[in-house]
Amino acid sequence: MTVVPEMISLEDARALVLSHVELLDAEEVGVLEVIGRVAAENLKSDIDIAPFAHSAMDGFAVRAAQLANAAPDASVELDVIEEIPAGSFYEGEIGDTECVRIMTGAPLPDAADSIVKYEIVSVVAGDGRKGSRVAFSKPASAGDNIRSAGEEAKAGEVIVHAGEVIHSAGVGFLTSCGVTRCKTYRRPKVAIIATGSELVDPTKVPGKGQIRNSNSYALAACAIDAGALPTVLPISADDFDTLKAAVMAATSDYDFVITSGGAANGDYDFIKKVVDDAGELLMTTVNMRPGKAQTFGIVNGTPVFGLPGNPAAAYLGFEMIIRPALRKMQGYSHFERPHISAKLASDTKKKDPRRIFDRGTLTKEADGSYVVTPAKNQSSGLFGPIQRSNCFIVLPEGPGQYPAGTVLDCVLLDIPEEVVL
Repeated sequence: MTVVPEMISLEDARALVLSHVELLDAEEVGVLEVIGRVAAENLKSDIDIAPFAHSAMDGFAVRAAQLANAAPDASVELDVIEEIPAGSFYEGEIGDTECVRIMTGAPLPDAADSIVKYEIVSVVAGDGRKGSRVAFSKPASAGDNIRSAGEEAKAGEVIVHAGEVIHSAGVGFLTSCGVTRCKTYRRPKVAIIATGSELVDPTKVPGKGQIRNSNSYALAACAIDAGALPTVLPISADDFDTLKAAVMAATSDYDFVITSGGAANGDYDFIKKVVDDAGELLMTTVNMRPGKAQTFGIVNGTPVFGLPGNPAAAYLGFEMIIRPALRKMQGYSHFERPHISAKLASDTKKKDPRRIFDRGTLTKEADGSYVVTPAKNQSSGLFGPIQRSNCFIVLPEGPGQYPAGTVLDCVLLDIPEEVVL
């Protein structure tokens, strides 16, 4: 068996896995398929945005010079000679005693240089539309309430740079610039294999000594949340040859292979032996709890990661090590969930020298400070506390006592990596 370090830090484990995954190739997709994904090329506008100077609000188009002497006690009255709705335009002249009614988004007439909003103009005669007479009681400045042509982008200008994450507002920006298809990095195809002769499909009622295969579906959900495309493969029995055949087949068709269960050193734990026999074994244990047993290596040129069978241990390993790798493969540049400091709501202690990640719920106090409440049951065999938690509470390496009020680091589980707190 390949000799690998007995135990490495979480940071070293993450760096090791990141160093062995590569950016996937790019694919061209429709603009609605790129939401939340990374641009693989610079995207440019085909026209000026806005393509023409237009009104930022409903009002009246004038020349500022016409209202130079306007005052509350000496208003300037003008005749409304035309009305311009959005989608229309006016190319005529505007005399010194005239103005044009204009709607939001309508092109600014060449003869005008400012817009006075409707609400501050008094109607002297008529209904304020064409044929009416209106009064202005304050001066205007050239450029008032006008959105200039090319204000947001010029034709040929890069509007989204390669490496930038495209959000929903970005889709609106892209389509306004004529971009309806763009290149983004392919989503990694992830094979998920649960190991364990005791496992049965979730659709079946477990018999004596059996449990439902929930890990595969939890990990598939984690993969989807990370932007990947998971496939839950058949359960593998606790048998070396069976597991090796399943892993070898998966490495031929998928970009990343994840197994759960059989990652420790028991008589029926085989993933370390499979990776070592079929490829290059790089990691077996990480200094954290839950989830000390974390297997990683390369088989058939494909990353293979063996997670523990306990739900919390598998979930933690995915969040802290696998998720960053899947994000790197898609072009993201941020790999850690945001952290925040919070006061413990209750006493806690630890004897284990490993770094411990307790499940907890973070809340905000009236004074703006954060308080974190550890889940009552920290068993690594339970999904429920994770579902009801929004963070991991980090208890540093070494034994320690942490009375209520102690400020500890918390890893947020419901906020994307790009968010800056």
